Amino acid sequence: MHTIKNLSGYKVVIGDKNGPLLASERDVNDWLSAAWDAEASMIAVPVSRLSDEFFRLSTRIAGGIIQKFVNYRCQLAVIGDISRWVADSDALRDFVYEANKGREVWFLPSEEALAERLHQTSQR
Repeated sequence: MHTIKNLSGYKVVIGDKNGPLLASERDVNDWLSAAWDAEASMIAVPVSRLSDEFFRLSTRIAGGIIQKFVNYRCQLAVIGDISRWVADSDALRDFVYEANKGREVWFLPSEEALAERLHQTSQR
């Protein structure tokens, strides 16, 4: 269901591309448990593990899921191509832009981009 990797000095739980969807706040518990077991501070969720509804901000699914990760002080990276959803939603585009300026939630195109972002973070 996931692997643990050390990326730029950070332990990261990386979800497999195939598996159950992260569709509600209840589903976050499995991911948090994996992070606690591994003593990881970040979780990388592949886009393939998120439903279309996650990317429709009006459903509030993304907000609930992200808030739970933040409440438990676990960084979240959504990994993969989200361009089709961003193209259809100015609100999502703005949300992703603002999220990527912060530290709690990032939307990145690849695991390599995550490693680079973590490397940049560690240099500050």
